[in-house]
Amino acid sequence: MLPVAAQAQTTAPVVRGLPDFTDLVDQVGPSVVNIRTMEKVSSRNAQSGMDPEMLEFFKRFGLPVPSIPRQQRPQKPDSDEEQPSGLGSGFILTSDGYVMTNAHVVEGADDVIVTLTDKREFKAKIIGADKRTDVAVVKIEATGLPAVKIGDVNRLRVGEWVMAIGSPFGLENSVTAGIVSAKQRDTGDYLPFIQTDVAINPGNSGGPLLNMRGEVVGINSQIYSRSGGFMGISFSIPIDEAVRVSDQLRATGRVVRGKIGVQISTVNKDVAESIGLGKAQGALVTGVESGSPAEKAGVEAGDVITKFDGKPLEKLADLPRWVGNTKPGSKSTVTVFRRGKTLDLPITIVEIPSETAAKTGAGKEPEKAKPSTAAQQLGLVVSDLTEAQRKTLNLKGGVQIVSADEAAARAGLKQGDVILGIANTEIADVKQFDAAVAKADKSKPVNVLFRRGEWTQYVLIRPLK
Repeated sequence: MLPVAAQAQTTAPVVRGLPDFTDLVDQVGPSVVNIRTMEKVSSRNAQSGMDPEMLEFFKRFGLPVPSIPRQQRPQKPDSDEEQPSGLGSGFILTSDGYVMTNAHVVEGADDVIVTLTDKREFKAKIIGADKRTDVAVVKIEATGLPAVKIGDVNRLRVGEWVMAIGSPFGLENSVTAGIVSAKQRDTGDYLPFIQTDVAINPGNSGGPLLNMRGEVVGINSQIYSRSGGFMGISFSIPIDEAVRVSDQLRATGRVVRGKIGVQISTVNKDVAESIGLGKAQGALVTGVESGSPAEKAGVEAGDVITKFDGKPLEKLADLPRWVGNTKPGSKSTVTVFRRGKTLDLPITIVEIPSETAAKTGAGKEPEKAKPSTAAQQLGLVVSDLTEAQRKTLNLKGGVQIVSADEAAARAGLKQGDVILGIANTEIADVKQFDAAVAKADKSKPVNVLFRRGEWTQYVLIRPLK
């Protein structure tokens, strides 16, 4: 029988050495560029004294640039002058001079200067930038450039070693490495970010995230930070999403996305069980835009979208991503769960406008409220909607809450909310509301579909005893 020490040695896991990144740096380093931007500003408003990398940090997180005290500014005649407005990184996408970076790096720039590793400098033209994905493409007049290799994000695994090259704080061609901490990290409508522990700092934005095969798998874009510096969490845009955007930017200078015109929120476990959906999945429709494809297709507030074009909707963020990537004019199908039934609704995708105008509407208090006594079992006093209110709110029916107390108040309902359904029953008026309450199981929480302003949501309330 082997000694205990010998047994431990035979069962111990195999220890692998740390990866060597030197060959990767030699291979990919020449494809990474430094980007600095210049902006023409009045000397009266020039933010003199602030480093470009700090300006880039404020732009990255949408923070207001702090004002510099007047006495600290150089006294110059009022005139337009160029000053540094940002600092970042990028990488050569094609050998004929297309360079990919972050949209926030070039935002507001009058001039973009690209510096290669051989110290050549080029004034770049901004081909296009997409704020939603934070992807931009610029073009320099050069040929025979060392383009990067694009990797397959689907092959990327959590725990895999990755490397970043960029210009943190203006320090060109800095190399940092770490592992993939998570994939499909939802921090935006259209992007399932790659989370890593690779050290990323202001100036790294727009640089490549590379796998051990020297392929670009992401664009370094964001960090989680309370201090402005790296704290162990950074986010990269998946390269497949970035290439999809860059192809459109190179072709037309802008990105076209589809929309169906719904506002959505998550479906929690309690609501899923109470409406008969089973597990928490899909996207709860909280609002339907007037005249939108969703309204024309028959989608209603309170529906739960469970599939899009036959694909099961497991995560809320999948829906805007799938719809956004669908070509406007395409015929699609949304599958909704409505009051215990599943419906397939054909829908035509339209183009999402560059600017959306939010519509707001407020109904007037009913002149003559006729309270429902049955509603008091739920801690509610409700009344019929007037014809004017229905027209203003674009509703076919519903009852308005005159007051909410006890259980209803604890559930979050309040005066002015409009109840559209209760206990999986559509409500047209107080009479139907009373009937639905009378049939509701008083031993279980009752699901209530209500509208507040432009938003529709479910809550659960337990009847008073």
